[in-house]
Amino acid sequence: MPQLTQAAAIRAKNLPKTAMVFAAGLGTRMRPLSDSIPKPLVEVAGKALIDHCLDLFMEAGVETAVVNVHYRADQIEDHLRRRTAPRIVISDERALLLDQGGGIRKALPQLGSAPFFLCNTDAFWIEGAASNLTRLADAWNPEIMDALLLVAAVADSVGVDWQGDFHMDADGRLTRRDERGVAPFVYSGVAIVKPQPFEQDTREVFRLAPFLFDAAEKGRLFGLRLDGTWLHVGTPAAVGEAEAAIAQLKK
Repeated sequence: MPQLTQAAAIRAKNLPKTAMVFAAGLGTRMRPLSDSIPKPLVEVAGKALIDHCLDLFMEAGVETAVVNVHYRADQIEDHLRRRTAPRIVISDERALLLDQGGGIRKALPQLGSAPFFLCNTDAFWIEGAASNLTRLADAWNPEIMDALLLVAAVADSVGVDWQGDFHMDADGRLTRRDERGVAPFVYSGVAIVKPQPFEQDTREVFRLAPFLFDAAEKGRLFGLRLDGTWLHVGTPAAVGEAEAAIAQLKK
């Protein structure tokens, strides 16, 4: 029992307490569903996409979620007032949509100086044997990593309509897919990152992807394979695909 208690204490120490949750996008691929509601509020299996993500963070023990808002921001804020955990902090981008990199930079005062989670709201997963967020925290090593991505095997995913994102070696290092090639892993939209690269960027609007690709070039981008089934819900058709997969998994 003492060993289990010690392991739990170490896990709690390693787990980032804060997550940056991206909910500001226009959701154009989700039209016509997103004509009247923002994409994070589209429901899959009776639950809004953003709640699928926030529930996973709550269950893992993450304390605070910084949620950026832009498109139909009032609807997202009203929806999130119903939550008690994790604690919600709104990063307001109503005046200007900053893209993911710029959104992180704007939210840094709320995110703090320690590594934090990232989370897209157009995907979630059905857990395998253990929490993927705690597995990600257990694998995080800031000495050799600038970012650690939760990656899903294309073969174990639903709603993947592209040629994959990354190759992963035996040590977990990720390399980009060649532009005309195929890769076996996709970025799940969840990661642990350091704040420092975003502190150093003076732009207001910029993308996240170049930071990840730069880390890959330096050999400091790593991946952890998701245990379970990843569900990408980027279009109206993908909603039905995800619900069918969930129903099948529950049998």
